[in-house]
Amino acid sequence: MRYGYMMRFQITVLALCMSACAALPENMYRSPQVDLKDVRLVGFGFRNQTFLLSFDVANPNPFALPVRNVEYGVALDGQRFASGQTTGNFTVPAGGEANFSISVDLNLLQTAPQLLSIVRDGARRDIRYELDGSFGVDIPLMPAISYHNSGTLRLNSESF
Repeated sequence: MRYGYMMRFQITVLALCMSACAALPENMYRSPQVDLKDVRLVGFGFRNQTFLLSFDVANPNPFALPVRNVEYGVALDGQRFASGQTTGNFTVPAGGEANFSISVDLNLLQTAPQLLSIVRDGARRDIRYELDGSFGVDIPLMPAISYHNSGTLRLNSESF
């Protein structure tokens, strides 16, 4: 009977320690700064268009961020352009910067005709973008690190 009491006590203490450790990292890091740098049309077909989205990431933390997956949402001029999840496999150094790209397949004619005009107009004027998402990092007990940012971007006219 005494053995069972000690075992339950140890399991309870272990569970409390693990839950405290899992919550602790959220107070120990800052969200990275993520900027959309380029949207390039890399494939064009009757039904689908493939875009390559390029991003810059600045890590304000005193430790590297080994990114294993990226959850992303991109809006252009207030219209949802792309969202999803992809593997990352890049590292943002402590206090440093890195960049990454995502390939996105869309059917602009079917999903949102207004996006087609935004993409075309983006070569003539700055367009506003909004980003939201998270990085899944390869750090034990570290939760996904979310990000949110907005800015403006001029699309490369040679891309369209």
